[in-house]
Formats: sequence, C-alpha cells, structure tokens
Amino acid sequence: MWLHKFKRYFWRGKNGATTVEFALAAVILLTVVFGILEMSLALFTFHLLSEAAREGTRYAQVRGNTCAVHGASCTASAAQIQSFVQNLGFPGIDPAKMTVSATYSAYPAGSTCSPNANCANPGNLVTVTVVYAFPLSIPFVRFTTLSMTSTSAMVISQ
Repeated sequence: MWLHKFKRYFWRGKNGATTVEFALAAVILLTVVFGILEMSLALFTFHLLSEAAREGTRYAQVRGNTCAVHGASCTASAAQIQSFVQNLGFPGIDPAKMTVSATYSAYPAGSTCSPNANCANPGNLVTVTVVYAFPLSIPFVRFTTLSMTSTSAMVISQ
C-alpha cells in the first residue's frame, strides 16, 4: 500500500516535464529550420547577384566606343552600367545595398587602361563586379551581414 502511494506522488511531480522538454526541443528545432531557410535565401540572393553581374557585363559589351544608334554614340559609362544593374529589379534585392564597378583592360594582355586611353574599344575586356550586403538574421544568433561578391568579364563586341 505504501508503494502505491509512493508511485502516485512520484508521477505527480513529473506532469509538466513533457511540456518543458517540448518547449526546449521546439526552440532548437525552429532555430535550425529558420537558419536553413535564411541560408537558402542567401544562396538565392547570390544566384541573382551573379546574374546581375552577367547582365551588367552584357550591357557594357554591346556599348563600346564604336556603338552608334541613328548616328549618335551609345557608349556606356561606369555610372550608366551601375544604374542599369541597380535597376534590374530582381526580387528581394535592395539596390541601396549594392555596389557596382566596371573596369576595362586590354585583351588578351590584361593590362589596365590609363584614363586617357581608349579602353572601351572592341576587342578589349570589360569586367563588372557587383558587391551586395546581405542581412543575415537567424533567431538566437547575432545579427550579421554577409558580403557577397560576383564578377563577370566579357570582350567588347562593338
């Protein structure tokens, strides 16, 4: 009889243990799930960033020094390339967090052009580099920013 009373008292003290264990396990599980989702979003953003670099390079490739539309020059400057890439409108990309730079070099030698040289000639190389600050926010992990960089290069065609 005393054993029966002891068992009742012993089990009565563990009524809330399952709830506490579930709460602890759920916090850990949800942190991992949201971390996986956030890293997937970061990979998607990097994919869009690399596509933006390729689009900027294509834009500069066909707008070299010999580009002319209806007799007017359509040569792209570094500022025009930056504006084009920032206004592509990819979903989830904040243009304010994006930095775009375009450099020209002699191809195939690879030497950089001096400012007074004619760098955007057909046959030279244009390189577009896009840098993006991705805000990474995972629950219970310190807020940080990932710096993503993508570079694309093509030979100027016109």
